Amino acid sequence: MQKVWIIDVLRHGETTLSHTLRGHLDDALTQTGWQQMQTTIEQMQPSAWQVVFTSPLQRCATFAQRFAAQMNLNCDMDANFKEMYFGDWEGISTAQIYQQSPELLTNFWQQPTQYTAPNGESLLDFQSRIQQGLFLVIEKMQIQQHEHALLVTHGGVIKLLRCLAQHQPLDDLLKMQASLGQLYRFKITLDDQQQLQISEE
Repeated sequence: MQKVWIIDVLRHGETTLSHTLRGHLDDALTQTGWQQMQTTIEQMQPSAWQVVFTSPLQRCATFAQRFAAQMNLNCDMDANFKEMYFGDWEGISTAQIYQQSPELLTNFWQQPTQYTAPNGESLLDFQSRIQQGLFLVIEKMQIQQHEHALLVTHGGVIKLLRCLAQHQPLDDLLKMQASLGQLYRFKITLDDQQQLQISEE
């Protein structure tokens, strides 16, 4: 029987820079953002989680570490699960970017596999590091004999996972939903070539 791992992926809530593309900027959660995450967690069965993984950025890690401590779980930080890096667009609103570079922003929004933010991370590089992060998560879960994990991360990570789970083109990534403070469940298996197979519940 094929082994299945369940990873519940929680997006951080509202932050002090939520009106911008914050990428790798390390902005903090607002009180509203914290409450969004707390409310979502309370609607789940947190006792089912055996381990917590998180992006190291404080809008994810602060909540993840406190929750893990409350549940007496290990909390593992992994830089692979940071948001996409937006280069020169970091900390700038899309409205402002559109005023300055409408064609470039439109191209990026419609074909992110072909267009990258100036000095930013390409979508294929982003995909590669998220998949590397998932391999490490599964490896650690295998060693610890865990089957159900919580991952606290960013909107771009969730959108990428949803694209992969639904077998959608990567250019559809920005059309995917990943609401602030909401949780998305994924099932992970390994095929005969030890490649990740992702499905969404």
